[in-house]
Amino acid sequence: MEIVFATSNKGKFKEVNKLFENSKIIIKSLSDFDSIAEVIEDKDTFEGNAQKKAKEIFEQVKIPVIADDSGLVVEHLNGEPGVYSARYAGENCSYADNNKKLLSELSGFEKPNKAKFVCWAVYYDGNEFINAQGEVNGEITEQLSGTGGFGYDPLFIPDGYSKTMAEISPEEKNQISHRGKAFRELKAKLIQKGVL
Repeated sequence: MEIVFATSNKGKFKEVNKLFENSKIIIKSLSDFDSIAEVIEDKDTFEGNAQKKAKEIFEQVKIPVIADDSGLVVEHLNGEPGVYSARYAGENCSYADNNKKLLSELSGFEKPNKAKFVCWAVYYDGNEFINAQGEVNGEITEQLSGTGGFGYDPLFIPDGYSKTMAEISPEEKNQISHRGKAFRELKAKLIQKGVL
């Protein structure tokens, strides 16, 4: 059985594909298809964006889709960057641009800068959505550290750790990450419903 993961982000695809290995499904990414129209993520919740992405990609590929929307929610910044995490520093910005902006926005605040990563994962087969959510709490450090992961990982220290998400192994990150939690919950729900 084939499922499309609605992403062309290689780091994200690698993480999720690992969670589904040894199951009877083959996961494809958007890079495996020609001319997939881009989905405009214009909803104001992670759930809304994930569902929109899954539905619009399903309408193009006509096979079941899993999608997610995830981001960083910072307490001092009233939940920002939130659903704008990927484009916090503007359209077509880099991870470095986003991290620089985040540090700049937090420069006047007292420590700790409490934050959490949030992920909504959904499955859509043309009939219904199956939803799952994952979170990991932590804080934002004052300087980038580590070369693993992607996005805000070099600035985020999970609760109970002294290292950033970019400094821990991919296996350990998958165990504790918001995306790992959300997709494990989604996988369990798909098994329960007999999809997997």
